[in-house]
Amino acid sequence: MIWLNTNQYATGLAVSLFGGGFSAFVGVDYVGRKLAERPDHALPWLGDLPFLGTALFRQHPMVYLAILAAVGIAWFLYRTRAGLVLRAIGESPESAHALGYPVRRIRLAAVVAGGALCGVSGAYLSVVYAPLWVEGMTAGRGWIALALTVFATWRPARVLLGAYLFGGVTMLQLHLQGRGVQLPNEFMGMLPYLATIAVLVLISRNPTWIRLNMPGSLGKPFFPGL
Repeated sequence: MIWLNTNQYATGLAVSLFGGGFSAFVGVDYVGRKLAERPDHALPWLGDLPFLGTALFRQHPMVYLAILAAVGIAWFLYRTRAGLVLRAIGESPESAHALGYPVRRIRLAAVVAGGALCGVSGAYLSVVYAPLWVEGMTAGRGWIALALTVFATWRPARVLLGAYLFGGVTMLQLHLQGRGVQLPNEFMGMLPYLATIAVLVLISRNPTWIRLNMPGSLGKPFFPGL
């Protein structure tokens, strides 16, 4: 994608479709297998607090690591020289190339890092959240992550806020079902995606604001010889 200068949107869609089919092929033997019950990760004393204990102090360590990762990425992008170079390549790769930075290699490293984080999230989903594996268990959550990027205008702190917003909507459907709210299951399952569509519609009413915040070279291949 980076060296062949292909259309990044079409390539991303193709890789996503390939990944879904490949995971279904590789994971055939894992369908229906359930992992052992995970241990209790409640923090001493804090986990016993009413309401807040369950919400904040009984989570898997990966939840806290994800929050630290968001803070760390924000610090890296806006407080370090390497982060400044990465953002410069996203804004104007020609200028970064003129200064001697290997634009394509840095872009490749960024793609690999992003893919690794996506892999960690998928592992959490199947190992901790479920814990089991079935084909299509992500149920489009990756596309919601893309919508979160637009919602957050490419800012890590806002991504974290948006993730909890959409995650809260996802959990809302489970709590409503648990309380016996008489709504079709299909409608309850649509809630996170309806919220995503609603947010994107509201944001798209101000396209100028999106253009001012998005990276200037987003989705554009880089030709170092030109």
